[in-house]
Amino acid sequence: MKLVFAGTPEVAVPALDALIASDRHEVVAVVTRPDAVAGRGRKLVASPVAQRAEEAGIEVLKPARPRDEDFLARLREIGPDCCPVVAYGALLPKAALDVPARGWVNLHFSLLPAWRGATPVQHAVMAGDEVTGASTFLIEQGLDSGPVYGVVTEEIRPKDTSGDLLGRLAHSGARLLVATMDGIEQGDLVGRPQPADGVTVAPKITVEDAAVDWSAPALRVDRLIRGCTPAPGAWTLLGGERVKLGPVVPAPDAEGLAPDAQGLAPGEIGVTKKAVYVGTGSHPVRLGDVQAVGKRAMAAADWARGTRIEPGTRFGG
Repeated sequence: MKLVFAGTPEVAVPALDALIASDRHEVVAVVTRPDAVAGRGRKLVASPVAQRAEEAGIEVLKPARPRDEDFLARLREIGPDCCPVVAYGALLPKAALDVPARGWVNLHFSLLPAWRGATPVQHAVMAGDEVTGASTFLIEQGLDSGPVYGVVTEEIRPKDTSGDLLGRLAHSGARLLVATMDGIEQGDLVGRPQPADGVTVAPKITVEDAAVDWSAPALRVDRLIRGCTPAPGAWTLLGGERVKLGPVVPAPDAEGLAPDAQGLAPGEIGVTKKAVYVGTGSHPVRLGDVQAVGKRAMAAADWARGTRIEPGTRFGG
C-alpha cells in the first residue's frame, strides 16, 4: 500500500522505521507537528519523526492544523491507501479521515478499551496494572473508540518507569503496526468493535498531577513517581522550592536509621550515611536521584549532604 505516516515524538520513530523497511508498503509522506522551540538556545527544532523522514528522503508535511485546506489538498493529491498513526498529537478532522480508502490506523499503547487517551502508559504504571500492551485500531471521530485490528501484550515490571515501558512498547508496537498494514492490504484482517465494558480514560498528566502526596501509602508514591518518569517529572517542595524526584524504593525497614526514627511522619526526611528516606502514609521510601532547581540530578545521599538536611525537615507544601 501507499502510506502516509503521521507521528511526532521519538516513540513513533521505531514504527516509521519498520514501515520504511517493509518490502510490501511505501511510505510516500509523513505528517508531523510543526517545529517547536526546544533546548537552552530556545531554537525551533523539527520533531524526531520529521528528522527521520528527512534523513530517508521522504516528504514531510507540517500543518499547523490538520483541517488546513492546503494540507488537505496535498493529502488528496498524494492519494494514500492508508495512513498509519503513532502519537501524532492533533485531532484529525473528518475531511482528513475520509481521504485514504482504507482509513487512518492508530497504534495506541494500551489494551483497548483500557486507557483511552493521551497518556495510557503513565496511567497504567500509576494504577499498578500488571499487564499492558499496544493496540492497532481504525480511527473514528470518538476518542480511541474504533474497531481493533490487533494487540500485543507487555508485562509491567516492578521497577518500570513509563519511559522504560514505552521504550519496549514502541518496538513491539512497530511490529504490530506493520503486521496490521499487511493484513489490511491482503484483505483478510477485520477490525473488531471494542467492548462497552472495561473502558478507562488516560487524560494528559499535568505538572500539578505529578506532585507527590506523602500522606499516600508508599506503594502509591512509588507508582506515581515511576509513572511520571521521565515526563512530566515527579516533584515535591522543600522550603518553598520544587525538588524533582527520580524513582524511589519502598523501604519497610529503613536500614541505618535509628529504630525510633523509622516511624517517619509523612514527608519527613531521614538521612543516613548512605541513603535518604522519606516518610509516607505507610512506611518510608528510599530516595533515588534528586534534582534541585537549577542543578543537575544527583544521588540522594550526595544531595542531602550538600543541602544539610536538619532532623525533622519535611517535604511538602
